[in-house]
Amino acid sequence: MNCPICGDETLPEMRPFCSKRCADRDLARWFNGRYAVPSSDPEDIDALEEALDAAAQAQERQDKPH
Repeated sequence: MNCPICGDETLPEMRPFCSKRCADRDLARWFNGRYAVPSSDPEDIDALEEALDAAAQAQERQDKPH
């Protein structure tokens, strides 16, 4: 099995990578947005944010003393 970052042979303890350096490079690519999971419905995030905001406001109203 070859490392997906550099192509070198992998080490069993680092699979699928050959080293910690390549594993860290891969993780950095995820963090920087180079890798992304495509969404077929990007509006979902807006609906989620609205639902979370509404739930937080409802919780705040419940937590206030009457």
